[in-house]
Amino acid sequence: MSKKHNISVSKTATYYSLGDISSAKTIWFVLHGYGYSAKHFITKFEPILNDDVAVIAPEGLSKFYLNGVGFDGKVGASWMTKDDRENEITDYINYLNQLYDAIRKDNPNSKINLLGFSQGGATASRWISNGKLKCENFILWCSIFPDDMSFETISDVNTYFLYGDDDEYVTEERVSRQKELIVNSRLEIKETIFQGQHDIPENILVEQTSINSW
Repeated sequence: MSKKHNISVSKTATYYSLGDISSAKTIWFVLHGYGYSAKHFITKFEPILNDDVAVIAPEGLSKFYLNGVGFDGKVGASWMTKDDRENEITDYINYLNQLYDAIRKDNPNSKINLLGFSQGGATASRWISNGKLKCENFILWCSIFPDDMSFETISDVNTYFLYGDDDEYVTEERVSRQKELIVNSRLEIKETIFQGQHDIPENILVEQTSINSW
């Protein structure tokens, strides 16, 4: 019978950016959903870009062909799977912490916003719970808090829960579970339901950024 083993190795990670990181007054870290590329995902945030804003889109460490067959076509990324779950979580938190340190070294005084979309929401939740990230606003967009979320770590963070009224993934059952977690956390987490599906509509992003002073 075979035995499973693990070793730690160095790996090159990818991220994309918009704006001038060194001079930005507000820096967004935006974590993509399953099957996205950071290059594609970051374009959703172009509408909120200005001289005072920069956007950082890290890419999940696991990449694959989206059509699932052959070696051609679009490539997407994933943050983790259920296989080797704990090690994958450790790997992406270490990666995101290193990225955060590098950005902070270049700009130590900017406001930090963290947005996690879909699978990236659970990733962002674990990062803020277990990592060294310090942010003013945490935005869970079309996603859910993982069951292992440590809500104490966001007690002093402005936290938002947004989803579409026609989202095929954020189901009624999942929303009910999220509301239960939020109530039990005893934190003031702002819930916003917008008209739309599993996406980040430009008009909603621009509107909510203005309303909430993100």
